[in-house]
Amino acid sequence: MTADHTPSRAPAPGGSRAELIADTALALLAERGMRGLTHRAVDEAAGLPPGSTSNHARTRAALLKAAVRRLAEREARVLRPDEMPYPGDGPGGPGDPAADPVPRLADALALALHRSLTQARDLLIARYELALEATRRPELREFYDTTGRGFREPLEALMTAVGSGAPRRHAQSLVAWCEGQMFSRAAGADHAAAPEPEALRAGLEELLRGMLGR
Repeated sequence: MTADHTPSRAPAPGGSRAELIADTALALLAERGMRGLTHRAVDEAAGLPPGSTSNHARTRAALLKAAVRRLAEREARVLRPDEMPYPGDGPGGPGDPAADPVPRLADALALALHRSLTQARDLLIARYELALEATRRPELREFYDTTGRGFREPLEALMTAVGSGAPRRHAQSLVAWCEGQMFSRAAGADHAAAPEPEALRAGLEELLRGMLGR
């Protein structure tokens, strides 16, 4: 950020103007809140000619949807679903039913959660701003929820694969636990410091073992 607290966003190598606009919108949401997000503010903060953001996203709803879409892309890079272990990948080797999936799953989830809390706090704050706005805008609510399923459905499939008897409910419990940690550490009473990875891992392993009966 510059000295006057105006978010500075330069396009990443090969990045498009659309990405620059969406990234700047997310930065403004994190710093100034929903009231601070305007087409003109995005143009100014991104160093774009006046009217550039309006040309890309004609309405406020379109700008918010662009921000949600970009948020999902950037959170996927932080949470890294590809890091989640396959069931049976353990001491017994792939496909060994005796292999305990809980330690590796807890490790992977704790890593993703810690990375989100330490490297992407602004994204969390922007997400909370967008989630609250979605409660007032039905068209944004539908778009926000559809985007969110891209994270929840793979987790539900993973819970099925590790032997959960209630994969949807267990996935929801995992998401709720992680969401509680993120909100508390980003905007709640525990915002002063991120938890250590070991503490996150211990909490996740307790939750997983309780759900899976292991």
